[in-house]
Amino acid sequence: MSNNAILITIITGICIIAFLVAMIVIVSRRKKRAQSILDEMEGHEFEYFCAELLQENGFYEVEVTRASGDYGIDILAEKDGVTYAIQCKCYSAPVGVKAIQEAYAGRDYYDRMVGAVLTNQYFTNPAVEAARKLKILLWDREYLESMMEEE
Repeated sequence: MSNNAILITIITGICIIAFLVAMIVIVSRRKKRAQSILDEMEGHEFEYFCAELLQENGFYEVEVTRASGDYGIDILAEKDGVTYAIQCKCYSAPVGVKAIQEAYAGRDYYDRMVGAVLTNQYFTNPAVEAARKLKILLWDREYLESMMEEE
């Protein structure tokens, strides 16, 4: 192998490593930005943030319900002919069963096909079990962050 070939191989390797390091830094910064955005909002602000994010991800007829008397549903939306009733929870701890019950009741009240709970956190094991039995979608922090990356 000639000196030029060795030099080209070394330079190519350095470029690949630099590219990978840059990508890691970019992803890390995005995650930190998403964390600060998601964790600093108050409830109603989070609902409007989620409504906008849903629109940016292909949902339409997106409507934030009124603050009181909403029967546990914060957002009504539609996508691909499927209607959704969505409960939003901006918490500092895992979301429990009560949110799943609210989404279940609200889905029927608003006569929607699908009920979902969307949160900046994760769900407790009892909440996951209740959602499975009641057929409620659980959209946790990872799902929310993936929607933010797609916008």
